[in-house]
Amino acid sequence: GLKKTPKRYAKAMQFFTQGYKQDLDTILNKAIFTEDSDEMVMLRNIEIFSMCEHHLVPFFGRAHIAYLPSGKVVGLSKLVRVAELFSRRFQVQERLTKQIAE
Repeated sequence: GLKKTPKRYAKAMQFFTQGYKQDLDTILNKAIFTEDSDEMVMLRNIEIFSMCEHHLVPFFGRAHIAYLPSGKVVGLSKLVRVAELFSRRFQVQERLTKQIAE
């Protein structure tokens, strides 16, 4: 029943906001490499889930990340982790897009 609901809710909120406890440099773990490449790198359909900071309700969707390397590349799995890091915070979609891009 409802007896353990507050504890379950608190645990869920810790999961939904774990991005506040994570650090971008730790996530990237120096996985930026010098590479003689200037072709677009694109990763599509990254599932994201976040909480609206104004209404405290979830929103979800898919992110697509593309960049031109200019001699530096990052591991593709790191792009997913960056999207997840910022989506696991209270957000508005516009800021989430900007944070991932930067």
